[in-house]
Amino acid sequence: MLDMLAEEFSRPTSLPIAVVVLRLVMAVLLGGVIGWEREVHARAAGLRTHMLIALAAACFTLVAMELTALDTANDERQRTDPLRLIEAVTAGVAFLAAGSIVINKGNVRGITTGASMWLCGAIGLCCGTGDLWLALIATGMAMVVLYLIRVLVTPVAQEVAEEVGKADGD
Repeated sequence: MLDMLAEEFSRPTSLPIAVVVLRLVMAVLLGGVIGWEREVHARAAGLRTHMLIALAAACFTLVAMELTALDTANDERQRTDPLRLIEAVTAGVAFLAAGSIVINKGNVRGITTGASMWLCGAIGLCCGTGDLWLALIATGMAMVVLYLIRVLVTPVAQEVAEEVGKADGD
């Protein structure tokens, strides 16, 4: 049983794990740059939402690359179009995620939940194709975004937003 688990995590990938981590970290950081600007201006989709969306998009892209690198045993009889799989999952999850967003009297709720649902679709694709390291890394990064960013950054963003609001009122 443990050998089978160890084998799943030792599956060869087309990219070194360091490259995968770098790409996911860059996606989170760059999504965070845009999200920070939105957060400071008190927009509905803020820092965590943008970070999760960028992470999910990078995750979907990496899993597509892994699917195209798969060596199929019966090339003549088997046709693999990984993009169709990814399109189906993203469309379905996006539909569900959109349902979690509620707008009531100008107050928008559920956007980060929608982004996290979309990311879970990417993580599910990773698991389904055997990219367990990619799934674990993305999950860990998502938890950092969802928990640590909320605890550490949100109070600072609110403070900056108040200062920007005061400056706009002058």
